[in-house]
Amino acid sequence: MHQMTLAEIARGLADKKFSSEELTKVLLARISQLDPQLNSFISLTEELALEQAKAADARRANGESGALLGAPIAHKDLFCTQGIRTSCGSKMLDNFKAPYDATVVAKLAAAGAVTLGKTNMDEFAMGSANESSWYGAVKNPWNLEHVPGGSSGGSAAAVAARLLPAATATDTGGSIRQPAAFTNLTGLKPTYGRVSRWGMIAYASSLDQGGPLARTAEDCAIMLQGMAGFDQNDSTSIDEPVPDYSASLNESLQGLRIGVPKEYFSAGLDPRIAELIQNSIKELQKLGAVIKEISLPNMQHAIPAYYVIAPAEASSNLSRFDGVRFGHRCENPENLIDLYKRSRGEGFGPEVQRRIMVGAYALSAGYYDAYYLKAQKIRRLVKYDFMTAFNEVDIILGPTTPNPAWKLGAKNSDPVAAYLEDVYTITANLAGLPGLSMPAGFVDGLPVGVQLLAPYFQEGRLLNVAHQYQLNTDWHTRTPTGF
Repeated sequence: MHQMTLAEIARGLADKKFSSEELTKVLLARISQLDPQLNSFISLTEELALEQAKAADARRANGESGALLGAPIAHKDLFCTQGIRTSCGSKMLDNFKAPYDATVVAKLAAAGAVTLGKTNMDEFAMGSANESSWYGAVKNPWNLEHVPGGSSGGSAAAVAARLLPAATATDTGGSIRQPAAFTNLTGLKPTYGRVSRWGMIAYASSLDQGGPLARTAEDCAIMLQGMAGFDQNDSTSIDEPVPDYSASLNESLQGLRIGVPKEYFSAGLDPRIAELIQNSIKELQKLGAVIKEISLPNMQHAIPAYYVIAPAEASSNLSRFDGVRFGHRCENPENLIDLYKRSRGEGFGPEVQRRIMVGAYALSAGYYDAYYLKAQKIRRLVKYDFMTAFNEVDIILGPTTPNPAWKLGAKNSDPVAAYLEDVYTITANLAGLPGLSMPAGFVDGLPVGVQLLAPYFQEGRLLNVAHQYQLNTDWHTRTPTGF
């Protein structure tokens, strides 16, 4: 059962080959057996899962149907879940039980999805390796000595290890697409505003976006269908009709114009990954796609702009965690200032503290114009580059990451080296565009991903291209040894 995709599970449940309760018990047992190697879960929700599975079986017995009805999933541990710990991977929120469900959680529950637990993540989603979690690093199932990517590494490792078929994740600068590339999954970051952020604990409000991690584009289409839609509780949610993402999966790629930015193939890209990307381009050409070289001239400025904007927003968002209303509180504070200082100093880890300090500096009087305002101007130029490119092409293709997954601890002493691994992903967040990573091969036994970007609200186009590619390749079917 654990080898089935979300689509296969939906068909099996519809054909009554097994029940949701049977499947849930199998996967919960598998998590208990195998997750100690991976550390991909922070909390398991066995009682809730079995209740939801029984309810889903009853709904099916009464004639209901749906691709997610009875399907087991997990949530990244920054989606609020009522009565269940929502920690954001931080000591600061270790004792926090959300009083309500995030919109994404509520929508998937209404569709009948079964929540197996909450997955590990970089603390407050700040990281590219899933090593900054207060609950310990997550291991990559393809090689337990390597990182699974971050910040959604727990969701990625759990799905890649076949502990469950799909999971929710979030992407602020590549945190869905990069872990997908590192663990041989398909990961989709939707257009900014496509998926509600209400109840999703914020890192950088203008960049964060929730999305799915799964093994195939078909499964991502099913998950996104359940997650997407306007939410009046979220002021950044966009009131745009949600199409049937599964309906467009089998459209022809004949005549599809694919742009390949020349800036993507610079000296920083591992030549073995470059070769795999070229192989992917050839596969798509066989399916009728037309390739065109394009330019994204302001891409070189994206990383410095992102690492001003994101920490600035983080410093503002995380100011609410002060030891007064909720979260970690220090022992025996001498006064209010001591309470603030020690609660935040004890509750936040080094990476979060680093980004809060950078962000506070960038927003301070005398530096706002020099850093934050200038970064926002660069952001506008990055967006303009994409708008110009999409006048000529339908999608943009390139590597998801410049290198395969690195060894645990390899970049801990040099945070900037880890930041540079986001070079291909952060531009989509700065511009608010949808992006998808899909499996494209292996380097030294470690997975590699190819990234696709599309115009606003064209997630269906990305899923269509990825699905057609996966019908003609088998990279996404490979399973890590031992899982």
